[in-house]
Amino acid sequence: MPPKNTQPKYRQIADYLREGILDGTFPAGQPLPSEEALAKQFGVTRPTVRQGLSELRASGLVEAIMGRGTFARSPHNRPSHTRPRGVRRTPDGRYIEADGIRWTDAEPPVATRTDAPLALADLLRIPPGEPMFTYDALQTADHGRLRQLHRTYVPFSVLIDTKYEEEAPPPAPDLYTALADLGHELHFTEYVRTRMPLPDQAQALRLADGVPMLHIIRVTLTESDKPLALEEFHLPGDELELSFRL
Repeated sequence: MPPKNTQPKYRQIADYLREGILDGTFPAGQPLPSEEALAKQFGVTRPTVRQGLSELRASGLVEAIMGRGTFARSPHNRPSHTRPRGVRRTPDGRYIEADGIRWTDAEPPVATRTDAPLALADLLRIPPGEPMFTYDALQTADHGRLRQLHRTYVPFSVLIDTKYEEEAPPPAPDLYTALADLGHELHFTEYVRTRMPLPDQAQALRLADGVPMLHIIRVTLTESDKPLALEEFHLPGDELELSFRL
């Protein structure tokens, strides 16, 4: 008698469909069995089936199309979106994102005072707990189809003996121009990793269960590599790849 499968049902469904996609049983571009058919086959409810499909969606093996169903994707398919990373300067001196996307803030960012946590203080080379200006923004583009969470941090110590001791500096990317106007020659370093979103992040980015997000940290530095500011970007991790020009 074969050993009993002790894995959760949703995992059994995900494994069954994954194997079928990889061995060609479910060809790329073709619909998978319906939720109703899978629920009947495995003796589960449709929410359990959806949980299994979410695992495959997070790994890029299936694609849900509104009103049509769920379709197999080749593991060699390219993602739907490619985002060039980096910052470039326009002839008029402005700094813009390399991806050229016109992001719109859902609400105007407001500067708040926060204290630097240990991890960010280390990247900014400031003492933990140093006060910082912080801006938070939910940004959208392409009629809301693209979404990202963007947070800007500027340590108070960077602004000593500048006009921004009396007024808050602007959030990025206008922040870059403000720093350049203070006499800094800027360059940038980015750190990229994946992680699972917190519930409020999943809701803001409209992520399905089981879908990870990309967490990007960008540090703005002077020509002598002194950190001036730090940004965090949170992006949906499905159907997205990042490109870097080296």
